[in-house]
Amino acid sequence: MPLLMIPGPVEISPRVLEACSGAPSSHLAPDIIEAFGASLGLMRKAWLASDSAQPFVLPGSGTTAMEMAATNLLDPGDEAVVVWTGYFSDRMAEMLRRRGVKVTVVEAEPGDVPSLDAVGAALGSGSPRALFATHVDTSTGVRVDARALARLAADRGALSIFDGVCATGGERFEMQAWGADVYLTASQKAVGLPAGLGLLVVGERALEARKRLRVAPPLSLDFDSWIPIMRAYEERRPSYFATPPTTLLRGLLVALEEMLDGGMEARFAEHERAARRMRAGWGALGLSLLPKREEITANTLSALYLPDGVGPELAAEIGKRGVVVAGGLLPALRTRYFRVGHMGAVLKRPEALRATVGAVGEALGALGHRADVAAALSAFET
Repeated sequence: MPLLMIPGPVEISPRVLEACSGAPSSHLAPDIIEAFGASLGLMRKAWLASDSAQPFVLPGSGTTAMEMAATNLLDPGDEAVVVWTGYFSDRMAEMLRRRGVKVTVVEAEPGDVPSLDAVGAALGSGSPRALFATHVDTSTGVRVDARALARLAADRGALSIFDGVCATGGERFEMQAWGADVYLTASQKAVGLPAGLGLLVVGERALEARKRLRVAPPLSLDFDSWIPIMRAYEERRPSYFATPPTTLLRGLLVALEEMLDGGMEARFAEHERAARRMRAGWGALGLSLLPKREEITANTLSALYLPDGVGPELAAEIGKRGVVVAGGLLPALRTRYFRVGHMGAVLKRPEALRATVGAVGEALGALGHRADVAAALSAFET
């Protein structure tokens, strides 16, 4: 099997694979009730959220989780600010517009983040009720300062909602300490599962915002549809609104247990160390990162400019060496860069990360770019 090094879906651990590979169970079976209920409690720990925050586990995707956040917090006619860092900022803005929300997008150049002053000015203009930001945008590898943005939103009386699809479980996020109101993700990224689950933790202020809505969200995305289900399962009682993917629920419990083994500090540090090693390898190959500065560069993936004379065919050339990477996603730059994921269970396999650096270097050489593979592997090991 090729090594899957795209920024999601990612390689999963043997224990998670085993948990997900059994025969499907009833959503009311005792083992599923236990896995579901225990996972909800562990999500609060992994998100570093308060005991009063409400976790949600939904059948769907990161986009499902984004849509849930977009439709449960704001009424048509309300105002919101979106911090732009890439493709998924555009998606969130479009979801809000379709809800009828008046959206102000605070722009930045591709590879950069808007200044806090610019975000503050947007929050101070009109009456925005919420700030939306992508913690790490999968399209650019750019990471925002979520702590500063959450504080800025709170100071202006706005909710803060963070899309953590390419960040949760890999990038530092302290939901309670930072005062963030919603942190959402998907199962197939650093959480370390196959695709199929949307995951959110929602704080008390955001839950109260749902109660004040004049226009209800879609039934299948409504907090009020799902809260009784989540609370029942956490109390180890069977309940039903829509059928969850039961094999993924078994895997979710294992993935969260693995994530919390050693604590979240260790988890964040592991991703930071791996990212430094990958960046050392890329630098030795003469590759430049799309993010403009180290402090806004994600630890969960690398977005890398293609060198002169090398085009998007690089991904296929890397694939010939048994490693799957992703092409560009941001429309304005799509043919000028490629992306490599390095998050979750694969970090326990440094030989896989090393093989990825080697495959990229060999592929560059095959396409005529002078690449010192030995130097890159040496830099990776340093």
